[in-house]
Amino acid sequence: MEDLRLVPLDEEHLGDVRAMLVDPDILHFTRIPEPTPDDFPERWIDRYRNGREDGSCEGFAALDGEGRFVGLALAPTIHAEDAEVELGYIVPPDARGRGVATEMLRQLTQWAIDEAGALRVVLIIDVENVASVKVAERCGYVLEGVMRSSHLKQGIRIDAGVWSRLPSDP
Repeated sequence: MEDLRLVPLDEEHLGDVRAMLVDPDILHFTRIPEPTPDDFPERWIDRYRNGREDGSCEGFAALDGEGRFVGLALAPTIHAEDAEVELGYIVPPDARGRGVATEMLRQLTQWAIDEAGALRVVLIIDVENVASVKVAERCGYVLEGVMRSSHLKQGIRIDAGVWSRLPSDP
């Protein structure tokens, strides 16, 4: 999906974010709490807007060529002093299977290196999330290892692959 663009996540995306939070796969594979509090979308958008200001995190809405919302491209953790950034991506069901996640991660990785100054970019992916693993591989990420029984949320533990990309990687 070459015509995808990332724009800063803000209130105008609230309805799209809220709609994504009913998808069982999104809830299963992300840190979004279950059940999701009614005000979670507002608090989430506020977190990324505040993080944009203080440099601790960044969130983008992904839009297709016609301006339709097709997902979230997130940097939930930015450690400027360490030059390390954790990234994540979420694609709603109606946008899956079109290369959206791959293009979002490609652009988000470039942003992390060029704009956030990352010397190491990290993804943490549940080993059961086969689609996300394929996205990481397509974007040149390297599996460093698996954190066994890692805490995801609310007492839920997963085996999580740690994937990384360096500016010097092909």
